[in-house]
Amino acid sequence: MRIALLTEGNLSVAQRTGGGWCGRLAGALAEHEFQLYLLGSGGGADFAGAPPRGLLAVHELPIWGRRPAGRRPAAHRRRCYATAYEDLVRSLVHPDERARFGPALYRLAELAREDGALPAFLGSGRAHRTLERVWRAPGAETAAGQPLVRDVLVAGDLLEQLLRPLSAPWYGTGPSGLGSADLCHVAGGGPAVLPALVAKHLHGVPFVLTEHGLHLREQYRGYRTAPYRWPVRALLLAFFRQLTAETSRQAAVLTPGSGYDRRWQERCGADPERIRVVHESTPEAGREPAGAEPERPTLVWAGALEPGRDPELMLHAFARVRAELPTARLRMYGEEAAPGYLAHCRAIARRLGVHAAVDFAGRPPATADAWAAGSAVVFTALSQRSPRLLADAMLSGRAVIATEVGIVPEVLGPAGLVVPPRSPRALADACLALLGDEERRARLGLAGRLRAQERFALEPEAAAFREIYLEVVSRWPAFPAAAERMRPFARPAEYWVAGAPVPAPQARREAPAAPESGPSGAADAAAPDGPAPDGGRAEPGALAEASR
Repeated sequence: MRIALLTEGNLSVAQRTGGGWCGRLAGALAEHEFQLYLLGSGGGADFAGAPPRGLLAVHELPIWGRRPAGRRPAAHRRRCYATAYEDLVRSLVHPDERARFGPALYRLAELAREDGALPAFLGSGRAHRTLERVWRAPGAETAAGQPLVRDVLVAGDLLEQLLRPLSAPWYGTGPSGLGSADLCHVAGGGPAVLPALVAKHLHGVPFVLTEHGLHLREQYRGYRTAPYRWPVRALLLAFFRQLTAETSRQAAVLTPGSGYDRRWQERCGADPERIRVVHESTPEAGREPAGAEPERPTLVWAGALEPGRDPELMLHAFARVRAELPTARLRMYGEEAAPGYLAHCRAIARRLGVHAAVDFAGRPPATADAWAAGSAVVFTALSQRSPRLLADAMLSGRAVIATEVGIVPEVLGPAGLVVPPRSPRALADACLALLGDEERRARLGLAGRLRAQERFALEPEAAAFREIYLEVVSRWPAFPAAAERMRPFARPAEYWVAGAPVPAPQARREAPAAPESGPSGAADAAAPDGPAPDGGRAEPGALAEASR
């Protein structure tokens, strides 16, 4: 099977040498042919040498920074571009016109494929005037404030960069085109989904979306501190909301990394029937457990030094632990993520009288070194969206205590202690219970390690995607445009081993209902009485005759 992996980011050194999630997946599913399509900043555009292990080729498109050079569209084409762009902007600023988003997106992609002038148009004065006129028109959503001229210029440039994948040279049916792939697999969200949407619209290629941390949720968090005025932030968030909704409608399967993310996707409108939870694998699943515990009872805390990780809770709980167990020590690993927060934590430790027993150790050389330095590991975050650090601690074989937020109950389960957030007394009681019971620490540490290896090893993830790929392709029409005259798997397996060709019944491959903006032939592919591949009609009893 030919699979196109679509993701956003630069081709890092780890990915070049075969690491990274995409490299691990391609290496584990060696029976398939993978090509990587990368939306980046252009830092690795000149990819030299052999592609990473498991990937046949790497194609990269810069989408951030300076607009690529290109000719402007002709006069009659500018009108077509302006109409499609106006529909797109109206879908972002008029709540009752959101249905225009998908058709406008695909229309822009079709125009870009014909003349490659989309970036030049989006950077032109006509595009900016269109954006300003629609954005300031009566009925437009302006709860975040009226846009100024500078807002129009900034938003226009950002939309040009976000829409740049629509003009990528990837939409043909040649060896490097997405049209020749059997399946697209999108790792992440946002702009990385655009090539998959276009490939589905133009060629009927289905796609699977994998999100390890929901892109829309991260955009909402990130734009709170973005260096733009509120009207620009509102417009861009509207774009990501619409893109997420269109992706949920068009994706064959959504594979979030946790049940926690699954619930978010369902709240965003995704069909529960098309969601499969696949836990993200970690290359550390086979790592040896940590060695012997330190001689003195030691708690290890890990995370960024910022209010969201709530290190203050750890310090107040440790003061209670220290009162009951004077030999206890605390090692806090993490870099300062908020200016002045390290000094703030040191001041709290001094005020509580535990500063002599607290070591602010900074960033460790490796996470395994941090876990080995303690008798138990503690997480006190106010929100926990990613399982990576928690799973890494569990793989060390150390007992884990964590606050009951986000993904923690799902990942830790019964293999650790879960306490309410913002409760120093509950956290101190849990720490004392473990520090005073060596056998219980060993039992929970082993249970956590086995649970993490079962959930986050590469083999179960690869097996899940192998099954998903076959499921999607088996119920999706190959060559949808030619479905009236050619149906894949139209003859049973017995046909190919029989001595002479025998007419066989049509195999009814039931594809998902295609939206109005989908490929024109997709709906016809499921017609029950189409012609057989050899031009004749299938006989009802042919299979029974062939099996005798």
